[in-house]
Amino acid sequence: MKKKHGFISYIFIILGAIMASSSVALILLPNDAIDYGTAGVAIIISKLTGLELSLCVIVVFIPFLVAGYAFLGKTFTVKAAIGSITYTIGLSFFENISFEINTEHFLAVAFGGALLGAGLSLILRSGGCIDGSEILANIMVKKMSDKTGHNYSMTPILLVFNAFVYMTVFVLIDSTAALLSLLVYVVATAVIDHFTDHFESIKQVTIITQDPDGIIKDIKEKLNKTCTIMDSRGAIAGDNNTLICYISYFELPIMKEIITAHSGSFSTVSTIDEILR
Repeated sequence: MKKKHGFISYIFIILGAIMASSSVALILLPNDAIDYGTAGVAIIISKLTGLELSLCVIVVFIPFLVAGYAFLGKTFTVKAAIGSITYTIGLSFFENISFEINTEHFLAVAFGGALLGAGLSLILRSGGCIDGSEILANIMVKKMSDKTGHNYSMTPILLVFNAFVYMTVFVLIDSTAALLSLLVYVVATAVIDHFTDHFESIKQVTIITQDPDGIIKDIKEKLNKTCTIMDSRGAIAGDNNTLICYISYFELPIMKEIITAHSGSFSTVSTIDEILR
């Protein structure tokens, strides 16, 4: 069952990458808009230098992929690599297709942003990633959390990164392209937030278990996180413990593996917008 679920996640990552690349190549770029994140950086480089877009995308993404392997683990890196390779191949394929949406830029970009967001949602929900800015934000949040013991949201980092991308487009390419690209970001992130429950926010994982020591040990070793422990009692199971742990969205796949490895545990995940201290 676990192997089947893992295989399906890879299928969804590939499908999501194809959706994202088709949106960028067939809808956004022909209508003077660009993607956001590191894909946006690659598009800017391609437009300014004349280099092939797919080559720029993979060259820009590789350093973030290497960093992801170092800080986020092998499983995440494999999924991110599959997603980015599929996305790059998709760009090369769709760029050679003669296709045009004969409508206003605004409508085309809104639809393209929605398709892009839907594709990225599939990738994120399957534990993958094709945007280096998300990897960078997650690494920075992880480093700050490890150093201070506090939990942070990725949102400010992502906003600063994408603000830099759009300001670059505004100055070096075209003001209209910058505004259309901003619309892409708004539409795509709205779709992603709807299907991934604000992936950039902090996640609270509540675990009810009769094996708290084993789970806490794995969380400490694999995630370098700690837990709040509370005594609890089930109507059928009897005495147990409730563990509460705060993690990032990209750490959820590892947390799921930990919980699955300890039979008899029950868990829920909720989104935390802010933690007050």
